[in-house]
Parts: sequence; structure tokens; C-alpha cells
Amino acid sequence: MSRNVASWKRELKVGAVVRRSPGVTQWAREVWKPVAVIPGAPEAFWKELVRDGEIVDYHAGTVTMELFRADVEGYLVSLNMASPSVWIVMDRDQTNRSPSGWVVSTVTASAHEALDALDSGESIVEAVPIPESMAAWIKEFVDMHYVEQPFKKRRRDEVRVDGSEDGKGDARIRQESDVFRAPSNLKKPRVH
Repeated sequence: MSRNVASWKRELKVGAVVRRSPGVTQWAREVWKPVAVIPGAPEAFWKELVRDGEIVDYHAGTVTMELFRADVEGYLVSLNMASPSVWIVMDRDQTNRSPSGWVVSTVTASAHEALDALDSGESIVEAVPIPESMAAWIKEFVDMHYVEQPFKKRRRDEVRVDGSEDGKGDARIRQESDVFRAPSNLKKPRVH
């Protein structure tokens, strides 16, 4: 029985809006921060959207956001945050074409995937609010695939390990005598 790909995966083109604002220290002349997403956005590369003095919002790029059945728990975390969010992940621009030195590499609805990107320490990862239409689209996918797993407490072994038996090693390993003894079953070499 083959399953329709549409039932376990969804895709949506999403634009990332990145704000450039003046830096507050002598070491950072400007700050680049993802601030919003545009569901169903056309292709763009650092297209200026809004300018307010020194603060400029850019449509930095459009990527395909994918939802997978295996990641529904991560989507639930995103939807249940105090402010439901998706994450924009930006990596260093290897082509040196962007004005910021960064390019949009991923837009994800999975809190777990965002955490993985944060662990590298080499990416800019920002949570931005989910537009209501996108939240409904993600929620519909989660409702279709989420199955709550009951909590199962792991049982401990009944072996007591708090006792002390000097020379016998780990009490969980069956050993009748001193583990530091010399092997007695070795044959002694003959001397001629």
C-alpha cells in the first residue's frame, strides 16, 4: 500500500523579512535581525521593503518550508509557545552577494530543528511570529498526524548496588571470587 506524498509532507514558499538597524557599539556598525515571514512569497534576494530613517526591512530571501510527519512534536512546541513562532535560520554568505554577509538558509516550524541550528553557534536563528493563515496550515497538518504517546516509566533493576564487597567488582556481574586475582587456568611454561 503506497501512501500519497501529500499526506506525510507539505511545502510552502516562505519569504524572510530581515531588519537592518544601526549598531549600538563601535564593533557592530549595524544589526541584522529576522523579524517576520511572508507565506507564499515570490522569489527575492535582499529586496528593500520599508525604510524608516536608518532602519530598513528587506525581503532577504524566499525558501521552501517543509513539514514532515515525523516532526509534528516540534511543530506542536512552536504552536503552543506564548507567542506562536517559526524560526528563520541565516548562514554566512559564501558568495559575498548579500549586503549583510548572511543568507536565509531555512525557515522552519519545528522548535527542535531550530534548536539544532542554534547548537552550531555559526548561524543566526530567530523566532518570529506565525501569521494566522500559516498557523492554521501547520495546525491542520499536526492534527492529521499527531498521535500522543503515553508516558512509560522505566523500571529500575532490583539489584542492590549500595553494598560494599571489596575485591568483587560490580555486584551486578556474577563473580565468585576476587576480580584482581591472577588467572589460575593458564598453563605454566615448561623449562628444558
